[in-house]
Amino acid sequence: MAISKELLDILVCPKCKGDIYLTPAGDGLICDKCKLLYEIKDDIPVMLIDEAKKVEED
Repeated sequence: MAISKELLDILVCPKCKGDIYLTPAGDGLICDKCKLLYEIKDDIPVMLIDEAKKVEED
């Protein structure tokens, strides 16, 4: 089961309160401003700043 569109519409980055978006693989949520990836485990987004991973810039 994927994350619902309604949930994605209300979720924000817990660090900066900015917009986040789903990764192309659907396995996480990315905040471009903070360069953080919040993983999705068992269809539940882990929105903890301490558990977020840095996103590599291209």
